[in-house]
Amino acid sequence: MSAIISLAWKSLLNRKTTAILTIITVAISVVLLLGVEKIRTQAKSSFANTISSTDLIVGARSGEVNLLLYSVFRIGNATNNIGWQSYQDIAHLPQVKWAIPISLGDSHRGFRVMGTNQDYFKFYRYGSKQPLTFSQGEAFHSLFETVIGSDVAKKLNYQLGDEIIIAHGISDKSFTRHKNLPFTITGILAPTGTPVDKTVHVSLGAIEAIHVGWESGAHLGQTPDKQVLEQQTFEPKEITAFMLGLNSKIQTFMLQRQINNYNKEPLSAILPGIALSELWGMMSVAEQALMVISGFVVIAGLLGMLTSLLTGLQERRREMAILRAMGAQPKHIFFLLMSEASLLTLLGITVGTGILYLVLAACAPIIEHQYGVKIALTALSQHDLMLLLLVQISGVVIGLFPSLKAYRHSVADGMTIKV
Repeated sequence: MSAIISLAWKSLLNRKTTAILTIITVAISVVLLLGVEKIRTQAKSSFANTISSTDLIVGARSGEVNLLLYSVFRIGNATNNIGWQSYQDIAHLPQVKWAIPISLGDSHRGFRVMGTNQDYFKFYRYGSKQPLTFSQGEAFHSLFETVIGSDVAKKLNYQLGDEIIIAHGISDKSFTRHKNLPFTITGILAPTGTPVDKTVHVSLGAIEAIHVGWESGAHLGQTPDKQVLEQQTFEPKEITAFMLGLNSKIQTFMLQRQINNYNKEPLSAILPGIALSELWGMMSVAEQALMVISGFVVIAGLLGMLTSLLTGLQERRREMAILRAMGAQPKHIFFLLMSEASLLTLLGITVGTGILYLVLAACAPIIEHQYGVKIALTALSQHDLMLLLLVQISGVVIGLFPSLKAYRHSVADGMTIKV
């Protein structure tokens, strides 16, 4: 058997161009097949690890997925804000253990700015109930201090003590910046692999202070200097959303119903896990479509290999006849062609897997920056290995057709040139 494999390898080397093109065809199909699977699983893992130990998220009346996306993943915007008094009423209910207010709407050089309070650093959890930690510095305490995520510090090369300017709205333009009110960086959070890394955190009071003199996104009035504002006390009138941790999980559905029926303003309370499941349900059709497309690409790649082998077989009929004349039995010819098909498939899988990891290594930072999805370069999972095994088996099955055809060729047929 080893002699046949060695002969198959030499035969492929003798037909390098055809073999390389076949390997590339199989490799591209493997890249797409594994790439779709990797991105799908990594996206789910990245989203699922973003928030932990939060029982309810409350925002203005809207769809569950929309509320989850803007409050946790910083994707999109709220349909409306909610009153500060509503937040306080709910936060002081006996069922509530802790509450984290969130105010969104501003930005800094492409990164979202979030107003919150000290409870955010105390109670927010991600991954497997992991708390936020500081790689440098500490939480903000005064009005114009800020804590930045690890990606913000890395991408913009910020250090403790640096000053930053926040812009009004998502678009950071010169006319929207609060130029006379710089914030000093007092803390840099340790990496979490979540949207926290891409967020600039300030106090709720600071959000109110920098918008003095602003109305409907326009700077219409005079904004006092930093020193003047620091002498005042600011309390938010509205916030975007807030997160709740309860004393008992049993109270979750009862409190959710109570908040959804809140009579002072229309509110929505969602369970993060259920909203995330709904999001995956919405994406399942796209996932299945991508997997089907990937499957067809693999089939196309294998059919290309079959075409190559069958075409090459017509050109190699004299070679097969010579092997038979030298004592090779029909089964040896059969296993020779089978070995070639298996080697081509295996090489295609190996090259495709290598290309996939190179592409992921190059594109992971871009995907993370643009979409907030962290793609980790992990080893092949059991499911990935099963997919590759299926491709390998399919390559062997494809090799049966030219192998059986060669098996039936006779010496006389091979020695006779047919025009």
